[in-house]
Amino acid sequence: MEWVWRYADARGEPVGDPPMSAEFASQSDAESWLGEEWRNLLAAGVAQVTLLYDGEVVYGPMSLEPPP
Repeated sequence: MEWVWRYADARGEPVGDPPMSAEFASQSDAESWLGEEWRNLLAAGVAQVTLLYDGEVVYGPMSLEPPP
């Protein structure tokens, strides 16, 4: 079983896997990684992410845009 992030643009259209894409052993690992990499993802054209566990949506989509 694996945890992965699915990437989308601001319209919700899929964005190809950025070079920093990864699979994680736990939800905590996936969330920690996102906390460190969200700015790089945003710069690569990713506007929102969805967390998947074994192919099933756990939560999201979640915006990567900082709050106003």
